[in-house]
Amino acid sequence: MKTIFIISLIFSLSILNSYADGGSEFCKKKKNQEKEIIETNINGKGYNIELSFTTGKGHNNPSFAIWIETMEEKFIQELFVSKSVATGIYRYGDSSTGKWEAGKKMYNATLPYFIHKRTKNAEIPTTENPIIDAYTGATPQSSFILKTKTNTKINEKFRLLIEINQAWDSNNFWHNAKYPDDKEYRNSCQPSLIYAVTIDPDNLMDEYTLNPIGHGHYSGKTGILYTDISTFTTALKIAKSITLKVND
Repeated sequence: MKTIFIISLIFSLSILNSYADGGSEFCKKKKNQEKEIIETNINGKGYNIELSFTTGKGHNNPSFAIWIETMEEKFIQELFVSKSVATGIYRYGDSSTGKWEAGKKMYNATLPYFIHKRTKNAEIPTTENPIIDAYTGATPQSSFILKTKTNTKINEKFRLLIEINQAWDSNNFWHNAKYPDDKEYRNSCQPSLIYAVTIDPDNLMDEYTLNPIGHGHYSGKTGILYTDISTFTTALKIAKSITLKVND
């Protein structure tokens, strides 16, 4: 019995040490986990685009919209939109039974910059008027690589943007009581963040890095880009890095 106890103790200590060192097999597998591959618009006739999103410490199931626009900020097309935003069906959209269930919901503050860019009247997609499946997919739960295509070749500089928002992501500035009468704000707290990069088809680079350029309206009322992000904390850690490759 004593021998078994000693072996068990040694084994337990080795497990604890491996976690303390950050070197357990579990940790290694998690760190080296392959990124999820998402493919959209496979029938596009334009540029091949590969966007690599690496999660940061603040990542917790955010919603995404990725699109391209002209240098004059005119919307061209979607590249990827979280299915919940694209259809108006959210995992926590219906509480009528006393518990949260999937259901229809209109979350105006989720991705307001994208929504206002996409339609002049900022019409939020619904089950009756969704964004087509070619551009949508389930919200990735971890780091991912988006492989997609533009519909056509673009013969001038254009921008690729990504808007990210995470529900109930509060901090000392964007706290729950900041706008107590604004339900849309309380669903979001820290507003959506927008990242962007400019692409010149005549001078394609090996790789691009997307950086934050501002945030959306805190409750989705406008499509204005607010460039001051000094009050953001955890929202800036949703993404560790966002890189991009573009080729013919």
